[in-house]
Amino acid sequence: MRREGCNCLVRAGSVQHSRVAHRAGNRSTLREHITGHMATRCCCLLVLLVTLGTCDGLHGRDLAHHGASMFADLTPREMHDVRDYLHGQPELGLTASQDKTLKKNSILLMELHLPRKHEALRALDRGQAKPTRQARVIVQFANQAEPNITEYIVSPLPVPTSYTRKTFKGDKPIKFESRPITMAEYSHINDILEKITAKAHNLLFESTGGFSFNNCTNRCLTFTDIAPRGLESGERRTWIMLQKFVEGYFIHPVGFEVLVNHKDLDPERWTVEKVWYNSQYFDTVEELVERYEKGTLKKVKLPDHDDEDLYSTYIPRGHSNMRTDIHGPKLVEPQGPRYHIDGNFVEYAGWSFAFRVRSSAGLQIFDLRFNGERIAYEVSLQEAIAFYSGDTPAAMQTKYIDAGWAMGTVDYELAPGIDCPEIATFRDLHHYYDTDKPVLFKNALCVFEMTTGMPLRRHFNSNFQGGYNFYGGLENHVLVVRTTSTVYNYDYIWDFLFYQNGVMESRVSATGYIHATFFTPNGLQYGSKVYNYVLGNLHTHLIHYKVDLDIAGRENSFESMNLKYVNFTNPWSHKYSIVQSKLVKTQHQKERSAAFRFDKKFPRYVHFYNPNEKNKWGHQRGYRIQYNSHANSVLPRGWREENGISWSRYQLAVTRHKDSESTSSSIYTQNDPWEPVVSFEDFIRNNENITNQDLVAWVTVGFLHVPHSEDIPNTATPGNSVGFFLRPFNFFDEDPSLASRSTVIVRPDTEGKPKVQRWTPEVIGHCVTDKPFFYNGTYPGV
Repeated sequence: MRREGCNCLVRAGSVQHSRVAHRAGNRSTLREHITGHMATRCCCLLVLLVTLGTCDGLHGRDLAHHGASMFADLTPREMHDVRDYLHGQPELGLTASQDKTLKKNSILLMELHLPRKHEALRALDRGQAKPTRQARVIVQFANQAEPNITEYIVSPLPVPTSYTRKTFKGDKPIKFESRPITMAEYSHINDILEKITAKAHNLLFESTGGFSFNNCTNRCLTFTDIAPRGLESGERRTWIMLQKFVEGYFIHPVGFEVLVNHKDLDPERWTVEKVWYNSQYFDTVEELVERYEKGTLKKVKLPDHDDEDLYSTYIPRGHSNMRTDIHGPKLVEPQGPRYHIDGNFVEYAGWSFAFRVRSSAGLQIFDLRFNGERIAYEVSLQEAIAFYSGDTPAAMQTKYIDAGWAMGTVDYELAPGIDCPEIATFRDLHHYYDTDKPVLFKNALCVFEMTTGMPLRRHFNSNFQGGYNFYGGLENHVLVVRTTSTVYNYDYIWDFLFYQNGVMESRVSATGYIHATFFTPNGLQYGSKVYNYVLGNLHTHLIHYKVDLDIAGRENSFESMNLKYVNFTNPWSHKYSIVQSKLVKTQHQKERSAAFRFDKKFPRYVHFYNPNEKNKWGHQRGYRIQYNSHANSVLPRGWREENGISWSRYQLAVTRHKDSESTSSSIYTQNDPWEPVVSFEDFIRNNENITNQDLVAWVTVGFLHVPHSEDIPNTATPGNSVGFFLRPFNFFDEDPSLASRSTVIVRPDTEGKPKVQRWTPEVIGHCVTDKPFFYNGTYPGV
């Protein structure tokens, strides 16, 4: 076994040697190639002898570090190499993505293609050679008789030599109309809006108090496009609403919405199908204008615009009771950081993991370990949706499915001291989406340790005589990995938190601007009036996660736990009865049994465990998922758009791991939810056995948001955070945070004076306090 692992590494070394030589155009002698091969073998044999065979004996930390780069996002160099390679294939006929024409073949998206799990585990668990790095590339073929979207796997990286077509489960085709909107298409949408608004210039100018879409300076109109784009598969018809282009324009609708059919690749053939103005529908812009000029319709007259009093700005207003001459509390690291980052590999307080930010979906964690033992192979964001209700056509149609907007690529720069503490470690991210070269997102991810201001645990043991026997406490520090997604109006803050006691938390906090439409009296059934002419539309946020658990190994089982009342005769007083709760466990052996619908009562505990591994006390080692959510379904089962988000039927679904079921959604679902290429329902349709198997938990969290006046100018994060915890349940023999040396114990000495026992420096540092820890513990009468 040990020899097999080393041989794999030797083969990888020799192949890489020959690839590099080929790239450089080196056609040297066979002797040079053999010399390089022998040098690699001798090196490995030397390492083998010195380490006494550590290929099989590597520590878990070294194996995790060795394999982390498998999950690292594509580098700018890799992106350039893949782009150049594909552009060099004449049969593809690729041109620049930024060309304004829609009839072109171009790259839409490029991101890492993950290795198959069993291949990755060979490197992570046995130290064998890592799988070849590959890229997933989405290509739009529009310059041909039958336009299509095709995905390719390009390999090996960084010197690609081949590309193969990537298919979805069941080989479902990707409809061309399901593609995301590109900047080129937006430019043509802007062009047709210029024509539309030119016809309605007087109407818009008079209705808005001097705003226009064309030839404007500081009083311009802008637009928001709504999705999905149609009412059935194959359509590309978009409702577009106009807004005042001011700071926070999302909440400045003007009461004008238009439905544009832009399915044709020739923008000259695009058409206007319907117009909505102040609760009235019209078949054409001309009809609307004619009736406006004749005065036969209800006109809009918005309040006069005042640049100094925009309700949507962040400029402070109102009376403040907070001191402004001093700063508030700040987070400090008195002796420097206690975590370690190497590339995409992170270590902290027994935790280790690799991270990436997938361009099409967002933040992901891989090979999550605690004290060297893997807890999960993958914990990753899959999808975020916001389904709205309203009285205007734009509001009725708004069903945002954010992977369709390349949710992972809108992770903009984080502000030190606001988005992350000043002490955080910031990392840049690179994405290749609707572009011709990698785009740098500066400081788009941060990692930091923080104190929660709440003890991890504490106890005051009173002697009930005005004193105490002892006090013990442990401050609660956590590591946070954070990034954001600003998907148009909404800002999602994505956090993974790692606690000292083996608990991991996944949390999303929603902020940003509400999606608002023009106020109508009937609109109050679907939200709240938040300004003179603005309705904040009710909506439900749902977030979907993939949690690929490997609890003490890959062979796991799943059970749920509930309580039921039991009534029995009191054994020490027979004329009385005892009523108490009893634990009832249900073993779930099939996928369907482990799919919990939103309309059903959810179990009190959901528990994943290894039936073959027990802790010191005879319990099967496990972890449970604990929810922090008040989500519910957004549409009836099977109702049109709901087919594209079938995962939203379930608070939790448990499936057997399959590499072919790697994601629960896709970048195409937004514009074709009716016939999605990825249908989560297919994952559980075959109802496979999930006993003693490699299991994946699919977790849905979310919340209902009924906007209110306090959402102006922005939705605030308090109360708008949801997520889940991964909590050990008999995985350890005792709380692993006992290993923390930050514990403080205070006991009275023989004279009653406090005796402090601690394992860290007594004085923290002048940035926090220069006073030593002190504790009295008594509570005398006064």
